[in-house]
Amino acid sequence: MDAIRILSGIILFLSLAGNMTGAKKGLKAAVSQYKEKPKSYLQKVPPNISASILLLIVLGIFNIGTISINEKYLIYNVIGLILFALGSFLQVHSFKTMGNNYSQEIIIFNKHQLVTSGIYKIIRHPQYLFQIISDLGAGIALGSYLIVPIVIILEIPLFVKRAYLEEKLLAKYFLDEYEKYKSKVGFMLPKWGK
Repeated sequence: MDAIRILSGIILFLSLAGNMTGAKKGLKAAVSQYKEKPKSYLQKVPPNISASILLLIVLGIFNIGTISINEKYLIYNVIGLILFALGSFLQVHSFKTMGNNYSQEIIIFNKHQLVTSGIYKIIRHPQYLFQIISDLGAGIALGSYLIVPIVIILEIPLFVKRAYLEEKLLAKYFLDEYEKYKSKVGFMLPKWGK
């Protein structure tokens, strides 16, 4: 179990290093000129839930808020660790694909472009999907009795609502282009058979 905690710490460190770019771009959004930034609890609450989960992951690495795992169930911790690593990597990849259109807030910049390349060819909201997978994976890997319920009860519904708010904003500014994109690409899971 110590190896899983050490590997979780390494994954967390690498994820935070990758997310520093996103944090800088989030700061840019705060000072940039933009067309629209809706006022909604969905601007701040979901990111604050994610920050709380991040804190719980750090505590879990130090065996706080976790349960003792029986060796015969170790496979679940390993699967969680893989999900944590994969989700973290793909989340960072998702926001890097957005380039200058990325913001930690729901916003339309003056020079905003609709991103439909990379992972966005497959799903419209990969950042949220991979954040959920990453957080859930970390909770399972660490045996956290705090992280898993928070992800299921709070994070998933709030991210889905936040994604729908983004959809309304994108549809408003990209009109037919967004509707065409939306008809071909899945919300948080790929569309099969098209």
